Amino acid sequence: MTYPEVLAAARDCIGPYCKACPVCNGRACGNAMPGPGCKYPGATASRNFDKWQEIFVNMDTLCKNVEPDISFEMFGHRFSAPIFAAPLGSLPMHYGPKHTDFTYNSILVPAAANYGIAALTGDGVDPEIMKSSVQDMVKVGGMGIPTIKPWNKEFVFEKLDIVEQADIFAVAMDVDGAGLPFLKAMNPNAGSKSVDEMREIIDYAGRPFIIKGIMTVAGARKAVEAGAHAIVVSNHGGRVQGGVPSTAEVLPAIADAVKDRITILVDGGIRSGVDVFRALALGADGVLIGRPILTAIYGAGEEGFKVYMDKIVGELKSTMTMCGAATLKDIDRSKIWQG
Repeated sequence: MTYPEVLAAARDCIGPYCKACPVCNGRACGNAMPGPGCKYPGATASRNFDKWQEIFVNMDTLCKNVEPDISFEMFGHRFSAPIFAAPLGSLPMHYGPKHTDFTYNSILVPAAANYGIAALTGDGVDPEIMKSSVQDMVKVGGMGIPTIKPWNKEFVFEKLDIVEQADIFAVAMDVDGAGLPFLKAMNPNAGSKSVDEMREIIDYAGRPFIIKGIMTVAGARKAVEAGAHAIVVSNHGGRVQGGVPSTAEVLPAIADAVKDRITILVDGGIRSGVDVFRALALGADGVLIGRPILTAIYGAGEEGFKVYMDKIVGELKSTMTMCGAATLKDIDRSKIWQG
């Protein structure tokens, strides 16, 4: 299948809120909630997309002619690309009934592992969602990253016990979900976490720990202080809190502040291999992509996932060739132009 064919197939079974647009730029869904939109003014996703497009790449073909190496190492494991699947949840409500969180993860986790990357999976009110995704990861040698909501500490520990028993590669927490009503209703200490609380959670996890939802230099420094092994610059808490900047706007300052101390991933509006290049040039070590991967899986399952990944990997390699970058380490701010 071609990518347009995958999108066409997705339009027959996704929605009604998501439209499987030719480019997932956040405009058709806007502030549609439920759905893939966000809280008023409904511009978080579109601003993410637009700000990547304002960054231009510097061509340089007076260089050695080699096949670009896009392999990426994180936590002692080498991946085929610096691209990971972002966690998504409540799929029937937001994207249509073709998939539940269970069936989606059962496709996503092995598809990512077979491609040589890793999937982050979502969490939800139903505790079986995370348990099921962990079992999907067990089937592929533990390769995957369950993402736990910032529940109260006791519940977080219960979930970390499941991860530990299954010997999963790494674990994450999406702290930008702190404002979700079902978390705010819990007692004690559900939602926002202090540095001391996060340090206790990370120590308990006993494996590489990723904090997702960092949007400021101060937040990044606190994540380092808490002992996180990686952060995800992500504003998907913008579904809960409107009026936030794009990830492209805050990434450079965060990278300048903590890049030598922690792995930096970025999520939000990355839709092409050129966008991946831009993100790496601004200081990210890797990226997360969510909605386009979901659309591809709705359209054609694991084949759709591979079609999309082949597309974005090809675009990244082509951009590296045209900009004189033989490896990911060659991609820095000298490779981009911002007016």
